[in-house]
Amino acid sequence: MASIDVVIPNYNYGRYLEACVNSVLSQDIAEVRVLIVDNASTDDSTDVAKRLAAADRRVELLLRPKNLGPHASFNAGIDWARADYFLLLFADDFLVPGALHRATTVMEQDRGIAFCYGRDVAIQGNVAIPEIEPQPTSPPVRLMTGRAFIERFCRLGVFQIPGPSIIVRTSAQKRAGHYRPTLPHSDDYELWLRLALHGTVAELDCVQAGIRSHDANRSTELWAHQILHIRHTADAAESFFYHEGRWLDGAEMLRRRARRGIAERAYWSAVSHVLRGNGEAWKLLMLAFSMAPATAVLPPLGYLLHRPDTMSRMRSLLAKVWR
Repeated sequence: MASIDVVIPNYNYGRYLEACVNSVLSQDIAEVRVLIVDNASTDDSTDVAKRLAAADRRVELLLRPKNLGPHASFNAGIDWARADYFLLLFADDFLVPGALHRATTVMEQDRGIAFCYGRDVAIQGNVAIPEIEPQPTSPPVRLMTGRAFIERFCRLGVFQIPGPSIIVRTSAQKRAGHYRPTLPHSDDYELWLRLALHGTVAELDCVQAGIRSHDANRSTELWAHQILHIRHTADAAESFFYHEGRWLDGAEMLRRRARRGIAERAYWSAVSHVLRGNGEAWKLLMLAFSMAPATAVLPPLGYLLHRPDTMSRMRSLLAKVWR
């Protein structure tokens, strides 16, 4: 049986912590450990964490007296991990039933897989975790080489994968290393690119995790201001190709492709903002033109053909404009 270590970083998410931990402990997998890393929370997080650890020996605690920032928590978890597989799960998110068994079964069957991920379900605010429709025990799996995964990111300028669903082979995580503090808002993107250097990537066609949206999310401001998210994505790409990615065959071509993909994403985000009457559109266009001057002359129509969600996004946007 495969074993898995789950790290749950926490800061003032005491109201979500128990549900998150229970979503892990209730998984149908024999060997699981949970490490709660609390970053000097000022709410009742430490009381909740101590109660959970007292009730289940699989729960371990790292309660910091001083807030060292999120990267210290992430990287302490990587150092702590010793199981076959590793998951970083934020305290406000959760796993759906069977998620760990589905992921580890796929990865046990193919030892070349560095990490796998599935789809997510979104919930809003402080509501309880909803009843999730049972997912298939053996879902369809799409395999990509690590290079294909990197090329897809470069083409689209974005990752369309939910972080809480990413199960990593611990040996690949150790080789890829730590999260980089120099990337405060796109550290995960850059690390996923590094992980892809160490094996195949598996995409599971099922719901694996839940993501909770609320005002205290660290990514809330970024998604509210799309230009910030796009700029941070560009930072992640530049960091990757400056460090480990520089040794890839055709690295400079890929770096330029990533820059163009991010610019094309900014262009179409600007179009979307125009249709919604959002004043950020001009800034997005200027960003697109600065990164890929050709977009000022020719609309990057090819970009839309590569995004699998183009039609659904267009229908949603047009419906909003019509209303």
